[in-house]
Amino acid sequence: MGLWDKLTNELVDIIEWLDQDRETIVKRFERYQNEIKYGAKLVVREGQVAVFVNEGKIADVYAPGTYTLETQNMPIMATLRGWKYGFNSPFKAEVYFVSTRVFTDRKWGTKNPIMLRDPEFGPTRLRAFGTFAIRVADAATLIRQLVSTDGRFSIDEIGDQLRDMLTARFADALGEAKIPALDLAANQDEIGKVLIGRVNADFQPMGIEVASLVVENISLPPEVEAAMDKRTSMGVLGNLDQYMKFQTAEAITKAAENTGGVAGIGAGLGVGLNMANQMTGAMTAGGQQPAGQQAPPPIPGLVQFHVAIANQQQGPFDLTSLQQKVGAGLITRQTLVWKPGMPNWTPAEQVAELKSLFDSVPPPLPG
Repeated sequence: MGLWDKLTNELVDIIEWLDQDRETIVKRFERYQNEIKYGAKLVVREGQVAVFVNEGKIADVYAPGTYTLETQNMPIMATLRGWKYGFNSPFKAEVYFVSTRVFTDRKWGTKNPIMLRDPEFGPTRLRAFGTFAIRVADAATLIRQLVSTDGRFSIDEIGDQLRDMLTARFADALGEAKIPALDLAANQDEIGKVLIGRVNADFQPMGIEVASLVVENISLPPEVEAAMDKRTSMGVLGNLDQYMKFQTAEAITKAAENTGGVAGIGAGLGVGLNMANQMTGAMTAGGQQPAGQQAPPPIPGLVQFHVAIANQQQGPFDLTSLQQKVGAGLITRQTLVWKPGMPNWTPAEQVAELKSLFDSVPPPLPG
């Protein structure tokens, strides 16, 4: 340090700190050989405290206000230095300004999924993230435990450690709460409040406390969320039989708007209905009935068939109507017929239910 710097620092009689970067927690007041004039002005602003360190030990701590550094305003320093009768020469001491404001928008989150045993899903993994805010609760403890002789101590120097400690406590709190995964969203505020108490027990030995904590999101693995989406979709569909009927009606409406008409999609519609019946049958066989509906067997005599007459799909017709058309010659043994449950259109004489219709009809002449 040059002569000018030495003289300039010796003339300093106001000790203060203006926070510029908003990330500094502790700032040491720098001056030549740590000499402070007796009678100097100490300015401590709101959101700060000033800590005097004498010969490596913390002496006085000043709250916000303006002080004249004299014997009566420095009780501990006066005791340490033996100023019983007053002393007007400069003295050596280190002054640390500590910011007590709330440091907001600190991020936290789980680096790896937390393994939990969920009562509904069984063993599962959860991720979570959120924000928290901290402030200095005890400036003297902070300097003893973390700052030491550091001239500038910022929030970034302990940010990772605080975040890791918070995440670890979150895993403990979540495991002990035993809240089902689907109910976590409704209990995020309560989890945050419990977490603050646990984290502060770890932060207080460092002179720091959590001012607020927010759990923004708790999420399941993507594959579990995809399975839940499928399950939700099935719940929205509800009655599968009614859904199939609705889809069929929509298909017929769209077909009527096309030039081919309903007949143009007859085969495709038949296949679709067949698939729907097979699905419904499989559900019934597995012990599951469509929601809100029992599936009784068909009433005898009410079996209905679709018939291909003159290359046009007609029907469906019951057995009585089919017998009349056979007698009128509109339906022959080779006429293609189909009903729900049949995989393809089939000649009438090959369908067991229709064989009796041709008992009184002579077969075609040879040749």
